[in-house]
Amino acid sequence: MRTTSTFSILFWTYAGRAKNNKTNIYARITVNGKKINISLKAKVNVNAWDSKRQKSKGNSVESRTVNLYLDEVKADLVQCYRDLKQDNRVLSPQLIKARYLGEDKKVHSLLDIFDYHNETLSNKLSAKTLCHYRTSQKYILAFVAKNFKATDRYLRDLDYAFVLSFESFLRSYQPKHYQGKIGNNAVMKHIQRLRKMVTLAYHLEWIERDPFVKFKPKLEKREREFLTDSELESIRNLKPNIERLSVVKDLFIFSCYTGISYGDIIKLNKDHIVQGADNNYWIMATRNKNGNPFKIPLLPIIESLIQKYEEHPRTRFTGSLMPNISNQRLNSYLKEIADLCGIKKNLTFHMARHTFATTVTLSNGVPIETVSKLLGHNKLSTTQIYARVIEKKVSEDMNALRERLK
Repeated sequence: MRTTSTFSILFWTYAGRAKNNKTNIYARITVNGKKINISLKAKVNVNAWDSKRQKSKGNSVESRTVNLYLDEVKADLVQCYRDLKQDNRVLSPQLIKARYLGEDKKVHSLLDIFDYHNETLSNKLSAKTLCHYRTSQKYILAFVAKNFKATDRYLRDLDYAFVLSFESFLRSYQPKHYQGKIGNNAVMKHIQRLRKMVTLAYHLEWIERDPFVKFKPKLEKREREFLTDSELESIRNLKPNIERLSVVKDLFIFSCYTGISYGDIIKLNKDHIVQGADNNYWIMATRNKNGNPFKIPLLPIIESLIQKYEEHPRTRFTGSLMPNISNQRLNSYLKEIADLCGIKKNLTFHMARHTFATTVTLSNGVPIETVSKLLGHNKLSTTQIYARVIEKKVSEDMNALRERLK
């Protein structure tokens, strides 16, 4: 087996193709007896070329310029050979020529990895997740425009300083649709998405180093807000005089007693109501976020809501179980409901999912493993973040222990 390779460079001219007594200079690369030519960006007088020395004769300015250029070409070709050999590449004259001309590897940019990521992962990620990535990409380009006065940036130019500067930019940046600045955890999420895209570029061998090696995200631990029994009861008992608030209230209660997210509720139709082995009716569907299946037994309150909207104009038009309202308007109207019920918490639709996990299920003795299945989670640890055991449940369990210890 060959362990070494022969490598040589020869400069030559083609006198037969000379015009006005000037001819092109070529470089011939030879590796293990195989040859390839490169036409160089230099011409020389036919009579001034010394084929033995492979240089231009004389000491004129023109000859010195040509000879200096040839020395640089030779040094670059030798460096290409050494780099490829160090990378354990199978050496060939074609590969050395491609490396010299910059054709063996395209220089990729942020826009290239954005396009590749969005195109290749469009079928694996939910529409909402892709939307989050596009938002992060928009912020990254806004940062590049401000700090580098450019519309794009090469991936090879990303380094640890770029990451730190991007973090600083996000902390002071105020998007048009925000009321204030971006919070710490949201900043970390945007950096996390950039990191995932850069890691993808690294695995594709578009970059040679990972600029995130030294970066450590700083997430703030936050408690997931949910409604207490009394707060949930106050919303259930609310009888709004305005139709839109009545619909929003019912959608929120639907989520509180199923744990189904807004994005999944609006996609439910009659086909998702299935009679189970226990002869009771269940909602059976898959999560839009991750494609995980979920199966939810219908509680009486949910059955009554489905019946209520069975002949509703909105559901008859869309074929859905519940009326559709945009998520933005939904959360806006929930603020009105919170005011009417005297709830001081920042009421959002996703709080219904937390309420299902804590107040409706865990605090009523439903095992966390069952809650995890109902929520459509892959890992129990994910459920533990969403569904913490509240003080009431802890108190009940400890009282039961006291009785047993007596």
